[in-house]
Amino acid sequence: MADSGALTEPFELKYAYKRSLGPVLQQFFEALRRRRVLGARTASGRVLMPPSEYDPDTGEAVSELVPLPETGVVTSWSWVDAPAPGEGLERPFAWALVRLDGADTAMLHALDAGSAERVHTGMAVRIRWADAPVGGIRDIACFVPADDPIEAPAPLPDPAALEPLTRIVTPTHLSYTVQADPVRTECLLALAERRLLARRCHQCGEVYVPARATCPTCAVICEGEDIDLPDTGVVTTFCVINIPFQGQLLTPPYACAHILLDGASVPLFQIIGGCDAADLSKIRAGMRVKAVWAADDALTPTWESLRWFELTGEPDAPAADWERYV
Repeated sequence: MADSGALTEPFELKYAYKRSLGPVLQQFFEALRRRRVLGARTASGRVLMPPSEYDPDTGEAVSELVPLPETGVVTSWSWVDAPAPGEGLERPFAWALVRLDGADTAMLHALDAGSAERVHTGMAVRIRWADAPVGGIRDIACFVPADDPIEAPAPLPDPAALEPLTRIVTPTHLSYTVQADPVRTECLLALAERRLLARRCHQCGEVYVPARATCPTCAVICEGEDIDLPDTGVVTTFCVINIPFQGQLLTPPYACAHILLDGASVPLFQIIGGCDAADLSKIRAGMRVKAVWAADDALTPTWESLRWFELTGEPDAPAADWERYV
């Protein structure tokens, strides 16, 4: 918790993004794997680097790829004194926009110059290749000043032994700290007491949960007291998850739903738990649900205190009570 009393939480977003390659990018990454650079020439004669499958000016498809040298110039840059883990290089470096000779556009990459004093717009640079290219943008290990000596990279593997590239995997990792505003802090603290805190807009009368400081409809501060809502509600829309994915907390199948708490004006997005496959096949909009809370020793000022919602078996709520929130 910060000195102000607001709740803070470090957050890490980490996943591997996978994408298939079309004919243009496949050739580009195949070339990088062989320590060669290709740019895409548009119908107007401009050379795009990195290559694009479409001309950004006209939208026309681009199919002609042309070789480019390993040298270029810095068009813009920013120095990084303390690199984050996994960011560019492990020592101070510059993020730079580099326009390769013969290209009309610049690419963003790491520049290993040793110190910020050596970097300037217009400086000549060249590629330092990775020792073990795999068919990704990091086959370019970084750029270095053109007059710096470079050790010869390790020999390339036999091209005949390489499988054709059909997709690339890009690791993504973001680390940051989230700080809750005073209203949201109260809402989170209430979760540790098994309470669902909402706030009513004094102008339009809408009841927002989680409680928020401002009304998104009226653009005014939500003044007045907070409201404790019951932990019961109704399903407005839902989706059954059958496919496993990285970082999944539950084993499929299970359902996620927008749940309109009794007395609320906006639904919560939550999990429907405690269901077997037969129950999941019967879920429908309008069904009544109730929250399942964590055990006393597991309650924290986070949404993890609310484990999921379960079906109550009560009669469905009338459509007039919830259909406008779909």
